[in-house]
Amino acid sequence: MEIKDIIGLLLLVLATLTTVVTVCFSQRARDAAFFLMIAGIVVSDRMDINFFSHFWYRGTTRGLEISLVDVLAFSVFISSFLRPRYGESRGFWPPALGFMMLFFLYAAGSLVLVEPRVFGLFELSKMVRGLIFFLAAALFVRIEREVCILILALCCAACLEGVLAIKQHWLMHLERVAGSLDHSNSLSVYLCLIGPILVAAINSNIPRWLRWCCAVAIPATALSIVLTVSRAGVPVFFLVVFATALSCMTWRITAGKIIATFAVAIGLCGLGYCFWDNLKERYAESTLQDEYMNENLVENRGYYLRLASAIVEDRFFGVGLNNWSYWVSERYGARINTPFRYNSYNEIPPGLLNTDDNQLNFAAPAHNLGALTVGELGVPGLVLFLLLWLRWLQMGASFFFKRNRTAMRQLGLGILFGMLGVFFQSVTEWSFRHTPVFLTFHATAGVLASLYFARRHPQSEAESEEVEVAEVVEEEQWSPAAAR
Repeated sequence: MEIKDIIGLLLLVLATLTTVVTVCFSQRARDAAFFLMIAGIVVSDRMDINFFSHFWYRGTTRGLEISLVDVLAFSVFISSFLRPRYGESRGFWPPALGFMMLFFLYAAGSLVLVEPRVFGLFELSKMVRGLIFFLAAALFVRIEREVCILILALCCAACLEGVLAIKQHWLMHLERVAGSLDHSNSLSVYLCLIGPILVAAINSNIPRWLRWCCAVAIPATALSIVLTVSRAGVPVFFLVVFATALSCMTWRITAGKIIATFAVAIGLCGLGYCFWDNLKERYAESTLQDEYMNENLVENRGYYLRLASAIVEDRFFGVGLNNWSYWVSERYGARINTPFRYNSYNEIPPGLLNTDDNQLNFAAPAHNLGALTVGELGVPGLVLFLLLWLRWLQMGASFFFKRNRTAMRQLGLGILFGMLGVFFQSVTEWSFRHTPVFLTFHATAGVLASLYFARRHPQSEAESEEVEVAEVVEEEQWSPAAAR
């Protein structure tokens, strides 16, 4: 490691110790840490250190990334476990954690039989980060107050993306905006994840001021998704948002609902009128026939499916986690008549790694999450991954029953449809693995696990109020004034 990396590592350790101690003894500090953890994910790459960086590699992870949001997530997790709230047990086992650990262990085991292993270790480190975010959210969000903190954080992130989208489109004249993320497709996947959550929140009984925040954030997400001009993202976003609204709203007709319906209709017509030409041009670029059946086109969607098929025919257990780019570039691209410019990782000329067009020399990750998973982890890995997704979706689907407007129930449906949005768009993208999407997804999955557990082990309203009162008393006892 370089000197700057050693200094950065020492500072991260110091920040982690300080934050853990602070949030252990202050519930308000823990609330702030969780808020910053969720809201800061979209700008985490501005606050990270990439150890052992292989910046030239076209895998889904290019180094051991550690960010300040990881410090916050770890601190929230440790504090929630060591010093849980009044009346809560630290022995809480979040639903779906067993499936996640099984998939993680399989992915780790896949590295034993493959070469090179370094890229797989990079991706495995991201999976560890995802597990920490999952556990932090699951252990922290136990009552409605924490749900409101999550919603506020997502509102702030959505508004930030909306402001950046406006800046990039009208001031920087970009045809497709990316917000604070690296690519417009990653932004569209992120918006498909959080959009339904915000719609579910505005239909719940959260405080009025927070519903007004959602009323600002939802149009921001809609505008941002249109400005990404994502062929899959735009229809998927409006599909899951509409499905969420139908599932969460009550059918009693009121003046407010009539006004809101007209406002939404006018907004959609305005978006369609302003950006119809951009969307039409984007969809006219290629047809489904071109994307999946035309074997003369390189890097269309069908191309990645053919690569996955070639890999599975040769290696039933795949080429190893995050090794898609390496092995496609070295062997499997040539098998379907699309050779790349180097034959071995060890034979890459050093000067090639410093050129501006070095990415042209390596295969891109498969633009299909299923193809990428089966290519890297084989058929058993894909089966385990699908089982994990089914577990997540089953947990979310349980919130269709016992309809009510509580935030705990509505948010469960919002997370369900957000996950479906990510799932549908992952048919054409690998962006599920992009760090901001990956960490946000696992954090919301942790919240879903907590809500699912609370639904199966209901806590009375009186008990919830007792917990909140006890937390206030504890906060006062640990305050400097009380200590004096």
